[in-house]
Amino acid sequence: MGNGFSEQPSCLANIPFFQSFHIAILGLDSAGKTTVLYRLQFNEFVNTVPTKGFNAEKVRVPLGGQKTVTFHFWDVGGQEKLRPLWKSYTRCTDGIIFVVDSVDAERMEEAKTELHKIAKSSENQGVPLLVVANKQDLRHSLGLAEIEKLLALKELGPATPWHLQPACAIFVLSTDGDGLRTCKSWCALFTFNRGTLNKNTRVGLRCHRS
Repeated sequence: MGNGFSEQPSCLANIPFFQSFHIAILGLDSAGKTTVLYRLQFNEFVNTVPTKGFNAEKVRVPLGGQKTVTFHFWDVGGQEKLRPLWKSYTRCTDGIIFVVDSVDAERMEEAKTELHKIAKSSENQGVPLLVVANKQDLRHSLGLAEIEKLLALKELGPATPWHLQPACAIFVLSTDGDGLRTCKSWCALFTFNRGTLNKNTRVGLRCHRS
């Protein structure tokens, strides 16, 4: 479910093979951001520790044939004292992945506040947003419809294209469209559409992060 694009990443074939994108991975502490990052990179579970600053990784994604795109992921710590740093990592980014813990209903309001704060920033207008509902394998995990409502995703408005993707960073769920594998397709789709539809796209720009 989402806003701004069709439900199938069908235009991936149009992405130039040389394209490169910068993606910020954000979310509250313990949501599973770093685990998501390394699942995207290695397609396997990597045991992690809480991020004290940031992790940066480059991931090449095959799109069929010999075509690939490159993602530069910035995974930024989610502790409250680190959240002021988020603005530096979303400056000139091509897309934002926001990871939420599907089981932690008590912190959904906090996640909503931080998500809207970063998505509605003037610097991030039009930046594609992929919300990853992590830990969908666990009992008592919230359903997508409830997460969408609790995060008030529809209140982001038409200026912010978004997609809500169920996932489990520990292992690939056979019932969710291969979860994080699908996330990479959505990243490519969102950022490519932004680059083609927005004349002021930031694809290709390199900004100083401090």
